[in-house]
This record gives sequence, C-alpha cells and structure tokens, in this order.
Amino acid sequence: MSKKTLGIHHITAIVGHPQENVDFYAGVLGLRLVKQTVNFDDPGTYHLYFGNEGGKPGTIITFFPWAKARQGIIGDGQVGVTSYVVPKDSMDFWKKRLEKFNIPFTVIERFGEQYLEFDDPHGLHLEIVEREEGEINTWTFGEVTSEVAIKGFGGATLLSTQPEKTAELLEKVMGLELVGKEGDFTRYRSTADIGNIIDLKLTPIGRGQMGVGTVHHIAWRAVDDQDQLDWQKYVAESGYGVTPVQDRNYFNAIYFREHGDILFEIATDPPGFAHDESTKTMGEQLMLPSQYEPHRAKIEGSLLPFAVRDLD
Repeated sequence: MSKKTLGIHHITAIVGHPQENVDFYAGVLGLRLVKQTVNFDDPGTYHLYFGNEGGKPGTIITFFPWAKARQGIIGDGQVGVTSYVVPKDSMDFWKKRLEKFNIPFTVIERFGEQYLEFDDPHGLHLEIVEREEGEINTWTFGEVTSEVAIKGFGGATLLSTQPEKTAELLEKVMGLELVGKEGDFTRYRSTADIGNIIDLKLTPIGRGQMGVGTVHHIAWRAVDDQDQLDWQKYVAESGYGVTPVQDRNYFNAIYFREHGDILFEIATDPPGFAHDESTKTMGEQLMLPSQYEPHRAKIEGSLLPFAVRDLD
C-alpha cells in the first residue's frame, strides 16, 4: 500500500487570552471565526476555529486559549512557522496592514518566494506569501476584502529532533513530493492547491517546550472515514503508534507522534462545520458536543467572554 495526503487539514496551537486571539486572527488577519466550542478533553477551555468563509480543510487554524498558562518555547518537535497564502499583488496591502496595527515584520526570500514574517500576540511565528494557487476567500471583514483576503494555509515549516527521520516520513509515508533543497531547508509539496508546501529545517535548534505561543499539532487530510481507516492501518504498518479514531464532531481524527517528535493528526474532510449550525451563522455562539450540553451553564460560566470586533 502507498498513500498520498492532499495536504494540511488544520493546525492547532496554544495561545493566551481569547479576546487577544480573536482580535488578531479575525480583527487583523480577517479570518472568519467558523466555530467556537470547547476542548473535548478539557471542557473548561475554548476550542476556537478560524478559516475561510466556508471553513474548508486547508484553511483552518484552531486554538486552545489558556489565559494564564506559561509561555512555551518554539523548537524541535513542533511546527515552527505557519504560512498563509494570499492572492497575487496583495503583499503591499498586508505590509501596510501590519504597520497599521504596529506589528513588526521582516521580508525574507525562500525557494524563490517572498515572505512576510511576523508573530501573533502570543508568540506564534507566522508568514504570508503570495501564490496564484487556491480559490479566493469570499469572506470580507473590516478592510480585508476578498481581493486580498487570506486564502488558507500556504504550508508550514517543521522543526524536528531527527530531520532525516521526518524527511523519510513526509516522502515515504505521507506521500509528499520532494521539491528540492535550499540552504538549511528541504521543501515538499502535496497535491492540493493550498496547505501544500512543507519546509523541513535540516538542522535541529533545540527541543521545544509546549505552552502559549506554540503549535500543539498539525493535521493532514483524509478524504473520508474509509480513507482515514486506511491511513490508520498504513501508519501502523509503517512503524508508528497510532490512536483509535476520535470523534471531534466536525471531523474524525487519529494521532501519532512521528520519529522527529512532532505530533501528527490525520483528520477527515467531512462532515465540516455547518452540520450543527448554518453556514451563515457559524461561529456566532458556543456549540457543545452532546455529552457536555447538560453542563452548558457551568461551562459557560467558566469561560472568559470575548467578542469578534471590527478593529478598523
């Protein structure tokens, strides 16, 4: 058996205060809050999902906001940088927007592409890159119109404790295509038009520590439940300990830690985020899985309030 993932499904990170998180990803970056729910393993913590208008796989970044948690350290065993892709000729808009909100950035070049590098308020490393690929995001918020809006993920930079082992996994198990090497990075590509570029840093930088400002895991796409079961078997046969299927309400998930210590998930594309509320109203209210609905009042009382605010 051999398999190929379409690319990134979502990326999940740990951040601080939920209002700061929402202000940045909705108010500054213009992403849509497509779902507010709770961490199914810790219902006293939000699980917030941001993406394009429809919340499609390849556009979703998710967060566990822990307002008083310790700051993490970005390092080996983590996603080091999350890249976003924007339409061609929109880079000047994004430079001006970051300047407007006093967000420092640097401009770098990698594999012939120009990137804006910056951090979110809690220390996550982000990038913006222009590409033709990917459908236009029709979500408009504040001054972020569809002509310049983030389409979804450009990809991610992986930091590994054993880069050669992670490289082997990406190519031989996940089915990514080797694009080439440049400096201290190897680039891989999947078959999707977004969430498709993975840059692997070849030199370890020191072990990361989980906490605020770090990525918890990166999730890859499975077409449906059967595809995910095929992945589960294939990953296990390839020498990785993989979990049983977990029902996450908006997708099913399996998890495994690759040999470079990065936590990988494989998530199903369906059912998506509109099955428990309408596409029009997604993200407007707290949605709970059925097992927590009887405890709604207690859960809502324990969560910090926030609002999606137009900062323009």
